[in-house]
Amino acid sequence: MPAPERIPSRSLTGTDPLTLLAEGELTVLGQIRGASNAALYCTVARDGEEAACVYKPVAGEQPLWDFPDGTLAGREVAAYRISEATGWGLVPPTVLRDGPYGEGMCQLWIDALPEEGEDAAEPLLALVEEDEPGEGWKAVVRAGIGEGRTALLVHADDERLRRMAVLDAVINNGDRKGGHLLSAPDGRIYGIDHGVTFNTDDKLRTLLWGWAGEPLTGEAAGVVERLADRLAPGTPLVTRLAELITGAEIEALRGRVARLRETGRHPEPSGEWPSIPWPPV
Repeated sequence: MPAPERIPSRSLTGTDPLTLLAEGELTVLGQIRGASNAALYCTVARDGEEAACVYKPVAGEQPLWDFPDGTLAGREVAAYRISEATGWGLVPPTVLRDGPYGEGMCQLWIDALPEEGEDAAEPLLALVEEDEPGEGWKAVVRAGIGEGRTALLVHADDERLRRMAVLDAVINNGDRKGGHLLSAPDGRIYGIDHGVTFNTDDKLRTLLWGWAGEPLTGEAAGVVERLADRLAPGTPLVTRLAELITGAEIEALRGRVARLRETGRHPEPSGEWPSIPWPPV
């Protein structure tokens, strides 16, 4: 099916988004083009309320050699759970549920601002031909742009992105590319597509390396401290995560949080794995 026109979600005045996503009637409208796994654009309706959403059935997932256990859908929901535990709300509401093609991830659709035009979002990433980033920007890496020329990839020195960088370090996000960052009309930035997360090995690949090695903000340090407490064995958060990812992945998650807590700094590329996702956008 072709990708449908985006439709705005109706205001949810009486139903919690998670309840709507989990219990509403799911209607498939089309397939989202460009996704490497099945991603379906849908509406979900319950008690007169309706919202747009993305449904990714487990049956449409392609096997990954380095993620032999669990599902992409389970890791997407786990990423939402961790996002909520930080209090930052960086991932749209996401649930695991049955749908027309079996169990899958269902996530509230975000009507992102366009990249161009009068109502365009402020750019989060850019390529500049200068040697150093300008004010308000952080350097990531130099990249070839053809004809023997190179440019500096930079991202905005934005507190919202800095929070996302901390979340990615916690969940070990292997695919934080530009297209997985959405600027919403309410001023928030959301991260999507978290299927390759929570690996027990260091897989952090991101375009948000601008703070690498820098001290965490006081806010982020406090979030990491609270996360460590909430990830103690037997807590409600760990009980929910155990339904989504493996015990070894939970232990690795605790280890990453512990390292952030001990160092008090943003992680740096390990050199053992490509640090930039491909393609970067």
